[in-house]
Amino acid sequence: MDITEIFCFIDDFCLFFEPLLKKKLLSNGKHRRNRKGRMSLSEIMTILILFHQSQMKTFKDFYLRIVSIHYRSYFPNLLSYNRFLEWIPRTLLPFTGLFLITRGQCTGFSFIDSMPIKVCHPIRSKLNKVFKGFARSGKSSMGWFFGFKLHVVINHIGEIVDLSLSGGNIHDLK
Repeated sequence: MDITEIFCFIDDFCLFFEPLLKKKLLSNGKHRRNRKGRMSLSEIMTILILFHQSQMKTFKDFYLRIVSIHYRSYFPNLLSYNRFLEWIPRTLLPFTGLFLITRGQCTGFSFIDSMPIKVCHPIRSKLNKVFKGFARSGKSSMGWFFGFKLHVVINHIGEIVDLSLSGGNIHDLK
């Protein structure tokens, strides 16, 4: 896909999704600024998708060597690398919504696989407070880890049908 096609698809989705999200957000009683950022949500999501389509190993190299130089004309209000990193967590909910409307259909042939998402070294698992009660010790083909497992189901065409996040101790078949 061309960068313009990706951006148009994401932008159309964001035009639909952002008003729905603003209606559903809960207020904590404090006044929040609702100022628009220099880059739109669709621009940020497009850059993240382009990174995953690239052959680059690290996002920092991709952003500084490719986006900042070669894609500058596509993104005239480009943020600094550090500022861009601050905006990435805000894309989780929109990406989740995008996944739900673009996921593949079950065709009768499904494949499941999982990958570990490590929280910390197993030795430090007792000290971890952030994911206490959620993360678990588990074993993968690469050895023991403490964290979660991302289970992904794909159809025979290669489309993601479903995914699930569980503790590290859950087996793929469960």
